[in-house]
Amino acid sequence: MKSWADYVDLLKPAGDILENSTAPVDEQLRADLYRQFAMNLSQAYFLLMMADPRYPEFIPFENSAFLLQPNPDSIYYVASVEGDGIYRVIGERGNAPVVGFATGNKMFGTNGVQPGKGFGNYDANDLTLDEDGRFSVIFSTERPEGYDGDWLHLDPEADFILLRQFSYDWGNEKDVRVAIERLNKPAAPRARLTPEEVDAKLRHIFAYTGDVSRVGMAAVKRPHDGGFINNMHIHTFQDMGNGQDWPQAYFEMVFDIGPDEALVIESALPETRTYWNVQVIDGLWNQVDIPYRQSSLNGHTARIDADGKFRAVLSHNDPGYYNWLDTGGNAYGMLIGRWYRCSSTPTPQISRMKLSDVAACLGDGSPKATADERDAQLRQRLIGNQLRKKW
Repeated sequence: MKSWADYVDLLKPAGDILENSTAPVDEQLRADLYRQFAMNLSQAYFLLMMADPRYPEFIPFENSAFLLQPNPDSIYYVASVEGDGIYRVIGERGNAPVVGFATGNKMFGTNGVQPGKGFGNYDANDLTLDEDGRFSVIFSTERPEGYDGDWLHLDPEADFILLRQFSYDWGNEKDVRVAIERLNKPAAPRARLTPEEVDAKLRHIFAYTGDVSRVGMAAVKRPHDGGFINNMHIHTFQDMGNGQDWPQAYFEMVFDIGPDEALVIESALPETRTYWNVQVIDGLWNQVDIPYRQSSLNGHTARIDADGKFRAVLSHNDPGYYNWLDTGGNAYGMLIGRWYRCSSTPTPQISRMKLSDVAACLGDGSPKATADERDAQLRQRLIGNQLRKKW
């Protein structure tokens, strides 16, 4: 093995990442990037050092600590697998609006800046649940002979199974519980990592730390270069490895506003809407602080105007309206929203204005929030986030 100093040297090239930033580069952005590197290193320990398809386990992937563009309503877990493996996943469905699995090859950031492949997306509602909401399903390339229970296809190239859970009412809905075991190898004691294996994993960890930030920066650059600045459009994120069978459309844009400006977001809502949300991302593709900022709204937490439309205000300071989206001090970043299993996929309209003009624009048609109501809103968000299982 190399010396520790040699491994640390592998991180040095990541310091040049900001050369490709579309966000204005200043001391704050640089500090945010260095914080992101620390976050990436922490995530990489779970994702790469712990990951072993011989001894699979669902490990934390994205949540309110690992902030590289997670859905704030979601807790993501990932298990490392091999395409020739036979894996049984057991668990309890819970009652969140969306629980599902995805299989793929090369989670983003684990293969340089190259996108991975998505092979299959499976909704847990399609599994057989017993009277207690429990399920058992086998993932493999072929259905095991003589097995007539729930079975899902595992592509021979697959190297991960991702678990998604989207919650509306944080802390009050029952979270999914899940476990995985490999059936076509004995459950022997786990082998100690050899020096060669540790060396390879450390190299991958330090490469991932910079590469996943590059992926995030490219994700911001794409809508910026496409001209979607303060202007929404629909995107699928298939370039990030999402499969074509995932029944979800995203609306997204880059926002760029001054300290005294705001964006008013207005959207019709689909007649049928299983799940939807909107979230605030910074210029490095990090989700803005989840527990301590109202940096997202969803179909449960948002209030709808009397005419059936959703209206919200993105601004640095509280506009006094219930549907406030807090920039977290970011003048430049992204807004991303999801329509999951909805009957239509409207593109929200954006109006840029002075914060002082928002009241004249929205009037009394949109719900307002007093200081006490805002405090209650934020406290509920904080407690709900902590009650969710992330680790």
